Amino acid sequence: MVGAGVLSLPSAMVYLGWGPGVLMLLLSWVITLYTLWQMVEMHEMVPGKRFDRYHELGQYAFGEKLGLWIVVPQQLVVEIGVCIVYMVTGGESLMKFHDLVCSGCHKIRLSFWILIFSSIHFVLAQLPNFNSIWGVSLAAAVMSLSYSTIAWSVPAARGPNDGVSYDYLHTTTANSVFGIFNALGQIAFAYAGHNVVLEIQATIPSTPEKPSKVAMWRGVIVAYLVVAICYFPVALVGYWAFGNAVTDNILLDLDHPRWLIAIANLMVVVHVIGSYQIYAMPVFDMLETVLVKKLYLPPGITLRLITRSVYVALTCFVAIALPFFSALLGFFGGFAFAPTTYFLPCIMWLVIQKPRRFSMSWIINWVCIFLGVLLMLVSSMGGLRSLIVSSSDHHFFS
Repeated sequence: MVGAGVLSLPSAMVYLGWGPGVLMLLLSWVITLYTLWQMVEMHEMVPGKRFDRYHELGQYAFGEKLGLWIVVPQQLVVEIGVCIVYMVTGGESLMKFHDLVCSGCHKIRLSFWILIFSSIHFVLAQLPNFNSIWGVSLAAAVMSLSYSTIAWSVPAARGPNDGVSYDYLHTTTANSVFGIFNALGQIAFAYAGHNVVLEIQATIPSTPEKPSKVAMWRGVIVAYLVVAICYFPVALVGYWAFGNAVTDNILLDLDHPRWLIAIANLMVVVHVIGSYQIYAMPVFDMLETVLVKKLYLPPGITLRLITRSVYVALTCFVAIALPFFSALLGFFGGFAFAPTTYFLPCIMWLVIQKPRRFSMSWIINWVCIFLGVLLMLVSSMGGLRSLIVSSSDHHFFS
Protein backbone atom coordinates (compact mmCIF):
# COMPACT_ATOMS: atom_id res chain seq x y z
CA MET A 1 0.00 0.00 0.00
CA VAL A 2 2.80 2.45 0.79
CA GLY A 3 3.91 3.78 -2.57
CA ALA A 4 6.68 6.17 -3.57
CA GLY A 5 3.99 8.86 -3.72
CA VAL A 6 4.54 9.29 0.03
CA LEU A 7 7.76 11.17 -0.79
CA SER A 8 5.80 13.96 -2.53
CA LEU A 9 3.34 14.60 0.32
CA PRO A 10 5.39 17.42 1.92
CA SER A 11 5.39 19.29 -1.40
CA ALA A 12 1.60 18.88 -1.60
CA MET A 13 1.39 20.61 1.79
CA VAL A 14 3.14 23.66 0.28
CA TYR A 15 0.08 24.57 -1.78
CA LEU A 16 -2.56 23.33 0.67
CA GLY A 17 -1.13 24.68 3.94
CA TRP A 18 -1.47 23.19 7.43
CA GLY A 19 -5.25 23.12 7.84
CA PRO A 20 -6.46 22.01 4.38
CA GLY A 21 -3.43 19.75 3.97
CA VAL A 22 -4.06 17.78 7.16
CA LEU A 23 -7.79 17.64 6.36
CA MET A 24 -7.15 16.21 2.89
CA LEU A 25 -4.73 13.59 4.24
CA LEU A 26 -7.28 12.46 6.85
CA LEU A 27 -10.23 12.55 4.44
CA SER A 28 -8.36 10.55 1.79
CA TRP A 29 -7.29 7.96 4.37
CA VAL A 30 -10.85 7.46 5.60
CA ILE A 31 -12.54 7.43 2.16
CA THR A 32 -10.06 5.05 0.55
CA LEU A 33 -10.18 2.68 3.54
CA TYR A 34 -13.97 2.62 3.17
CA THR A 35 -13.90 1.95 -0.58
CA LEU A 36 -11.26 -0.73 -0.08
CA TRP A 37 -13.56 -2.44 2.44
CA GLN A 38 -16.30 -2.35 -0.20
CA MET A 39 -14.11 -4.09 -2.75
CA VAL A 40 -13.05 -6.78 -0.28
CA GLU A 41 -16.72 -7.41 0.53
CA MET A 42 -17.80 -7.49 -3.12
CA HIS A 43 -15.12 -10.03 -4.08
CA GLU A 44 -17.36 -12.95 -3.06
CA MET A 45 -20.75 -11.31 -2.82
CA VAL A 46 -22.28 -13.82 -5.27
CA PRO A 47 -22.43 -17.35 -3.73
CA GLY A 48 -20.06 -19.73 -5.48
CA LYS A 49 -18.36 -17.03 -7.55
CA ARG A 50 -15.24 -14.92 -7.00
CA PHE A 51 -14.57 -11.66 -8.83
CA ASP A 52 -10.82 -12.07 -9.22
CA ARG A 53 -10.37 -9.01 -11.46
CA TYR A 54 -11.56 -5.44 -11.15
CA HIS A 55 -13.17 -5.61 -14.59
CA GLU A 56 -15.09 -8.78 -13.66
CA LEU A 57 -16.73 -6.88 -10.81
CA GLY A 58 -17.44 -4.01 -13.19
CA GLN A 59 -19.04 -6.36 -15.70
CA TYR A 60 -21.30 -7.79 -13.02
CA ALA A 61 -22.37 -4.29 -11.96
CA PHE A 62 -22.71 -2.56 -15.35
CA GLY A 63 -23.05 -5.38 -17.89
CA GLU A 64 -20.61 -7.42 -19.94
CA LYS A 65 -19.59 -4.75 -22.48
CA LEU A 66 -20.21 -1.53 -20.55
CA GLY A 67 -18.38 -2.88 -17.51
CA LEU A 68 -15.29 -3.54 -19.59
CA TRP A 69 -15.33 -0.07 -21.14
CA ILE A 70 -15.80 1.61 -17.76
CA VAL A 71 -13.20 -0.31 -15.77
CA VAL A 72 -10.45 -1.58 -18.07
CA PRO A 73 -9.31 1.77 -19.57
CA GLN A 74 -9.16 3.35 -16.11
CA GLN A 75 -7.33 0.39 -14.64
CA LEU A 76 -4.82 0.33 -17.49
CA VAL A 77 -4.10 4.04 -17.12
CA VAL A 78 -3.53 3.56 -13.39
CA GLU A 79 -1.19 0.60 -13.78
CA ILE A 80 0.75 2.04 -16.73
CA GLY A 81 0.90 5.42 -15.00
CA VAL A 82 2.36 3.89 -11.84
CA CYS A 83 4.96 2.03 -13.87
CA ILE A 84 6.03 5.26 -15.61
CA VAL A 85 6.22 7.16 -12.31
CA TYR A 86 8.23 4.36 -10.71
CA MET A 87 10.67 4.41 -13.62
CA VAL A 88 11.29 8.11 -12.88
CA THR A 89 11.47 7.49 -9.14
CA GLY A 90 13.92 4.61 -9.50
CA GLY A 91 16.15 6.66 -11.80
CA GLU A 92 16.14 9.70 -9.50
CA SER A 93 16.93 7.61 -6.44
CA LEU A 94 19.78 5.80 -8.19
CA MET A 95 21.21 9.16 -9.28
CA LYS A 96 20.94 10.57 -5.74
CA PHE A 97 22.59 7.43 -4.31
CA HIS A 98 25.46 7.74 -6.78
CA ASP A 99 25.97 11.44 -6.07
CA LEU A 100 26.02 10.86 -2.29
CA VAL A 101 28.35 7.87 -2.36
CA CYS A 102 30.70 9.31 -4.97
CA SER A 103 30.45 13.09 -4.66
CA GLY A 104 33.65 13.64 -6.68
CA CYS A 105 32.59 11.42 -9.58
CA HIS A 106 31.39 12.60 -12.95
CA LYS A 107 27.67 13.40 -12.92
CA ILE A 108 25.51 11.03 -14.97
CA ARG A 109 22.30 12.28 -16.55
CA LEU A 110 18.93 11.14 -15.24
CA SER A 111 18.07 9.52 -18.57
CA PHE A 112 20.88 6.99 -18.15
CA TRP A 113 19.84 6.20 -14.58
CA ILE A 114 16.30 5.48 -15.76
CA LEU A 115 17.75 3.15 -18.40
CA ILE A 116 19.85 1.39 -15.75
CA PHE A 117 16.81 1.03 -13.49
CA SER A 118 14.69 -0.35 -16.33
CA SER A 119 17.22 -3.05 -17.15
CA ILE A 120 16.31 -5.20 -14.14
CA HIS A 121 12.65 -5.22 -15.15
CA PHE A 122 13.40 -6.94 -18.44
CA VAL A 123 14.39 -9.91 -16.23
CA LEU A 124 11.82 -9.67 -13.42
CA ALA A 125 8.98 -9.18 -15.91
CA GLN A 126 9.39 -12.78 -16.99
CA LEU A 127 8.15 -14.11 -13.62
CA PRO A 128 4.79 -15.75 -14.39
CA ASN A 129 2.34 -14.49 -11.73
CA PHE A 130 1.70 -12.73 -8.40
CA ASN A 131 2.68 -15.72 -6.27
CA SER A 132 6.07 -15.89 -7.96
CA ILE A 133 6.94 -12.30 -6.94
CA TRP A 134 6.04 -12.65 -3.26
CA GLY A 135 9.71 -12.27 -2.25
CA VAL A 136 10.10 -9.09 -4.31
CA SER A 137 6.84 -7.78 -2.86
CA LEU A 138 7.94 -8.51 0.72
CA ALA A 139 11.25 -6.72 0.18
CA ALA A 140 9.37 -3.74 -1.30
CA ALA A 141 7.08 -3.55 1.75
CA VAL A 142 10.00 -3.59 4.20
CA MET A 143 11.87 -0.96 2.18
CA SER A 144 8.87 1.39 1.94
CA LEU A 145 8.40 1.37 5.70
CA SER A 146 12.14 1.89 6.24
CA TYR A 147 12.72 4.82 3.87
CA SER A 148 9.49 6.51 4.98
CA THR A 149 10.79 6.39 8.56
CA ILE A 150 14.12 7.88 7.47
CA ALA A 151 12.31 10.56 5.44
CA TRP A 152 10.63 11.99 8.55
CA SER A 153 13.00 11.01 11.37
CA VAL A 154 16.08 12.74 9.89
CA PRO A 155 14.44 16.18 9.49
CA ALA A 156 12.69 15.70 12.85
CA ALA A 157 16.06 15.16 14.56
CA ARG A 158 17.68 18.07 12.73
CA GLY A 159 14.85 20.56 13.16
CA PRO A 160 13.46 23.13 10.73
CA ASN A 161 15.68 25.00 8.28
CA ASP A 162 16.90 28.46 9.19
CA GLY A 163 14.35 30.99 8.00
CA VAL A 164 11.78 28.33 7.18
CA SER A 165 8.50 29.79 5.93
CA TYR A 166 5.04 28.28 5.74
CA ASP A 167 3.52 31.16 3.81
CA TYR A 168 1.81 30.41 0.53
CA LEU A 169 4.15 30.92 -2.40
CA HIS A 170 3.99 34.41 -3.88
CA THR A 171 3.10 33.62 -7.44
CA THR A 172 0.32 34.19 -9.96
CA THR A 173 -3.26 33.30 -9.16
CA ALA A 174 -3.26 30.67 -11.91
CA ASN A 175 -0.10 29.02 -10.53
CA SER A 176 -1.58 28.96 -7.03
CA VAL A 177 -4.92 27.49 -8.11
CA PHE A 178 -3.44 24.85 -10.39
CA GLY A 179 -0.78 24.13 -7.77
CA ILE A 180 -3.57 23.27 -5.31
CA PHE A 181 -5.23 21.08 -7.93
CA ASN A 182 -1.96 19.24 -8.60
CA ALA A 183 -1.36 18.79 -4.86
CA LEU A 184 -4.74 17.07 -4.53
CA GLY A 185 -3.71 14.70 -7.32
CA GLN A 186 -0.44 13.94 -5.52
CA ILE A 187 -2.41 12.91 -2.42
CA ALA A 188 -4.80 10.81 -4.52
CA PHE A 189 -1.84 9.02 -6.13
CA ALA A 190 -0.49 8.03 -2.71
CA TYR A 191 -3.57 5.86 -2.00
CA ALA A 192 -3.14 3.36 -4.78
CA GLY A 193 -3.89 -0.20 -3.68
CA HIS A 194 -7.42 -0.58 -5.02
CA ASN A 195 -6.43 -1.41 -8.57
CA VAL A 196 -4.86 -4.72 -7.66
CA VAL A 197 -6.78 -5.61 -4.48
CA LEU A 198 -9.06 -8.16 -6.17
CA GLU A 199 -6.13 -9.79 -7.94
CA ILE A 200 -4.34 -10.09 -4.59
CA GLN A 201 -7.43 -11.39 -2.81
CA ALA A 202 -7.79 -13.99 -5.56
CA THR A 203 -4.58 -15.63 -4.32
CA ILE A 204 -6.11 -16.28 -0.86
CA PRO A 205 -7.87 -19.66 -0.39
CA SER A 206 -11.56 -19.34 0.38
CA THR A 207 -14.18 -21.68 1.83
CA PRO A 208 -17.73 -21.04 3.11
CA GLU A 209 -16.39 -21.47 6.65
CA LYS A 210 -13.36 -19.24 6.08
CA PRO A 211 -14.06 -16.77 3.27
CA SER A 212 -11.09 -14.91 1.86
CA LYS A 213 -12.54 -11.55 2.86
CA VAL A 214 -11.79 -12.25 6.55
CA ALA A 215 -8.05 -12.70 5.99
CA MET A 216 -7.99 -9.95 3.35
CA TRP A 217 -9.65 -7.40 5.63
CA ARG A 218 -7.16 -8.16 8.39
CA GLY A 219 -4.39 -7.51 5.88
CA VAL A 220 -6.04 -4.25 4.80
CA ILE A 221 -6.27 -3.03 8.40
CA VAL A 222 -2.58 -3.73 8.98
CA ALA A 223 -1.72 -2.07 5.66
CA TYR A 224 -3.69 1.08 6.47
CA LEU A 225 -2.14 1.35 9.93
CA VAL A 226 1.25 1.22 8.22
CA VAL A 227 0.02 3.81 5.71
CA ALA A 228 -0.91 6.17 8.55
CA ILE A 229 2.43 5.57 10.29
CA CYS A 230 4.27 6.42 7.06
CA TYR A 231 2.17 9.10 5.37
CA PHE A 232 1.28 11.50 8.17
CA PRO A 233 4.77 11.88 9.72
CA VAL A 234 6.43 12.25 6.29
CA ALA A 235 3.92 14.88 5.14
CA LEU A 236 3.81 16.89 8.36
CA VAL A 237 7.43 16.64 9.52
CA GLY A 238 8.75 17.21 6.00
CA TYR A 239 6.67 20.37 5.62
CA TRP A 240 7.57 21.50 9.15
CA ALA A 241 11.30 21.10 8.46
CA PHE A 242 11.52 22.65 4.98
CA GLY A 243 8.37 24.77 4.68
CA ASN A 244 7.53 26.06 1.23
CA ALA A 245 11.10 25.34 0.04
CA VAL A 246 10.59 21.55 0.04
CA THR A 247 11.02 19.81 -3.33
CA ASP A 248 8.70 17.21 -4.85
CA ASN A 249 10.77 14.33 -3.37
CA ILE A 250 11.63 14.80 0.30
CA LEU A 251 14.62 12.42 0.14
CA LEU A 252 16.28 14.64 -2.48
CA ASP A 253 16.29 17.49 0.08
CA LEU A 254 18.26 15.45 2.63
CA ASP A 255 22.06 15.23 2.57
CA HIS A 256 23.15 14.39 6.12
CA PRO A 257 24.00 11.95 7.49
CA ARG A 258 25.23 11.11 4.03
CA TRP A 259 25.41 7.32 4.56
CA LEU A 260 21.85 7.11 5.90
CA ILE A 261 20.34 9.17 3.08
CA ALA A 262 22.24 7.06 0.55
CA ILE A 263 20.77 3.90 2.11
CA ALA A 264 17.28 5.45 2.07
CA ASN A 265 17.52 6.17 -1.65
CA LEU A 266 18.70 2.62 -2.27
CA MET A 267 15.66 1.42 -0.30
CA VAL A 268 13.44 3.45 -2.63
CA VAL A 269 15.04 1.67 -5.58
CA VAL A 270 14.33 -1.76 -4.08
CA HIS A 271 10.77 -0.71 -3.24
CA VAL A 272 9.87 0.58 -6.69
CA ILE A 273 11.43 -2.49 -8.30
CA GLY A 274 8.86 -4.62 -6.46
CA SER A 275 5.99 -2.18 -6.86
CA TYR A 276 6.58 -1.86 -10.60
CA GLN A 277 6.13 -5.62 -10.95
CA ILE A 278 2.96 -5.64 -8.82
CA TYR A 279 1.31 -3.03 -11.05
CA ALA A 280 2.71 -4.43 -14.29
CA MET A 281 1.52 -8.00 -13.64
CA PRO A 282 -2.22 -7.30 -14.34
CA VAL A 283 -1.23 -5.48 -17.55
CA PHE A 284 0.84 -8.48 -18.65
CA ASP A 285 -2.14 -10.71 -17.92
CA MET A 286 -4.51 -8.54 -20.00
CA LEU A 287 -2.11 -8.21 -22.92
CA GLU A 288 -1.31 -11.90 -23.13
CA THR A 289 -4.99 -12.88 -22.78
CA VAL A 290 -5.95 -10.58 -25.68
CA LEU A 291 -3.09 -11.79 -27.87
CA VAL A 292 -3.95 -15.45 -27.25
CA LYS A 293 -7.76 -15.24 -27.42
CA LYS A 294 -8.23 -12.52 -30.04
CA LEU A 295 -5.16 -12.85 -32.26
CA TYR A 296 -4.73 -16.60 -31.65
CA LEU A 297 -1.02 -16.32 -30.87
CA PRO A 298 0.43 -19.40 -29.17
CA PRO A 299 0.98 -18.91 -25.42
CA GLY A 300 4.39 -19.62 -23.99
CA ILE A 301 7.80 -18.22 -23.20
CA THR A 302 8.24 -16.47 -26.57
CA LEU A 303 5.00 -14.52 -26.26
CA ARG A 304 5.78 -13.61 -22.66
CA LEU A 305 9.32 -12.49 -23.50
CA ILE A 306 8.30 -10.24 -26.40
CA THR A 307 5.14 -8.75 -24.85
CA ARG A 308 6.62 -7.95 -21.46
CA SER A 309 9.90 -6.65 -22.84
CA VAL A 310 8.06 -4.26 -25.17
CA TYR A 311 5.95 -3.01 -22.26
CA VAL A 312 9.01 -2.35 -20.07
CA ALA A 313 10.71 -0.55 -22.97
CA LEU A 314 7.68 1.69 -23.61
CA THR A 315 7.30 2.73 -19.96
CA CYS A 316 11.03 3.45 -19.85
CA PHE A 317 10.76 5.59 -23.02
CA VAL A 318 7.93 7.72 -21.61
CA ALA A 319 9.73 8.13 -18.27
CA ILE A 320 12.85 9.41 -20.02
CA ALA A 321 10.76 11.77 -22.14
CA LEU A 322 8.73 13.14 -19.18
CA PRO A 323 10.78 12.80 -15.97
CA PHE A 324 8.56 15.11 -13.90
CA PHE A 325 7.79 13.37 -10.61
CA SER A 326 5.17 15.65 -9.02
CA ALA A 327 3.45 16.54 -12.30
CA LEU A 328 3.07 12.86 -13.21
CA LEU A 329 1.73 12.12 -9.72
CA GLY A 330 -0.84 14.90 -9.95
CA PHE A 331 -2.04 13.98 -13.43
CA PHE A 332 -2.31 10.23 -12.94
CA GLY A 333 -3.61 10.71 -9.40
CA GLY A 334 -6.56 12.70 -10.68
CA PHE A 335 -7.17 11.18 -14.10
CA ALA A 336 -7.12 7.51 -13.07
CA PHE A 337 -6.58 6.98 -9.34
CA ALA A 338 -9.51 9.14 -8.25
CA PRO A 339 -12.09 7.11 -10.24
CA THR A 340 -10.80 3.63 -9.38
CA THR A 341 -10.01 4.47 -5.75
CA TYR A 342 -12.46 7.13 -4.58
CA PHE A 343 -15.79 6.67 -6.32
CA LEU A 344 -16.02 3.72 -8.74
CA PRO A 345 -16.30 1.19 -5.85
CA CYS A 346 -19.12 3.33 -4.39
CA ILE A 347 -21.02 3.34 -7.69
CA MET A 348 -20.71 -0.44 -7.98
CA TRP A 349 -21.84 -0.82 -4.36
CA LEU A 350 -24.98 1.26 -5.07
CA VAL A 351 -25.73 -0.75 -8.21
CA ILE A 352 -25.14 -4.18 -6.67
CA GLN A 353 -26.16 -3.78 -3.03
CA LYS A 354 -28.97 -1.27 -3.67
CA PRO A 355 -29.03 0.34 -0.20
CA ARG A 356 -32.27 2.06 0.78
CA ARG A 357 -32.49 5.65 -0.47
CA PHE A 358 -31.35 8.21 2.13
CA SER A 359 -30.05 5.44 4.39
CA MET A 360 -26.62 5.98 5.95
CA SER A 361 -24.94 3.72 3.39
CA TRP A 362 -26.66 5.54 0.51
CA ILE A 363 -25.64 8.98 1.80
CA ILE A 364 -22.03 8.01 2.51
CA ASN A 365 -21.60 6.54 -0.97
CA TRP A 366 -23.04 9.58 -2.72
CA VAL A 367 -20.82 11.91 -0.69
CA CYS A 368 -17.78 9.82 -1.69
CA ILE A 369 -18.89 9.89 -5.35
CA PHE A 370 -19.32 13.69 -5.30
CA LEU A 371 -15.93 14.30 -3.66
CA GLY A 372 -14.22 11.73 -5.91
CA VAL A 373 -15.58 13.24 -9.15
CA LEU A 374 -14.59 16.73 -7.99
CA LEU A 375 -11.10 15.47 -7.12
CA MET A 376 -10.78 13.78 -10.52
CA LEU A 377 -11.67 16.95 -12.42
CA VAL A 378 -9.54 19.48 -10.57
CA SER A 379 -6.43 17.32 -10.03
CA SER A 380 -6.39 16.17 -13.66
CA MET A 381 -6.36 19.81 -14.76
CA GLY A 382 -3.66 20.68 -12.24
CA GLY A 383 -1.46 17.74 -13.21
CA LEU A 384 -1.85 18.36 -16.94
CA ARG A 385 -0.95 22.03 -16.58
CA SER A 386 2.05 21.12 -14.45
CA LEU A 387 3.22 18.67 -17.15
CA ILE A 388 2.84 21.35 -19.83
CA VAL A 389 4.69 23.98 -17.79
CA SER A 390 7.49 21.54 -16.87
CA SER A 391 7.84 20.46 -20.50
CA SER A 392 8.04 24.02 -21.84
CA ASP A 393 11.73 24.45 -20.92
CA HIS A 394 12.74 20.79 -20.85
CA HIS A 395 15.17 19.32 -23.36
CA PHE A 396 13.66 15.94 -24.15
CA PHE A 397 15.86 12.86 -23.74
CA SER A 398 18.63 14.98 -22.21
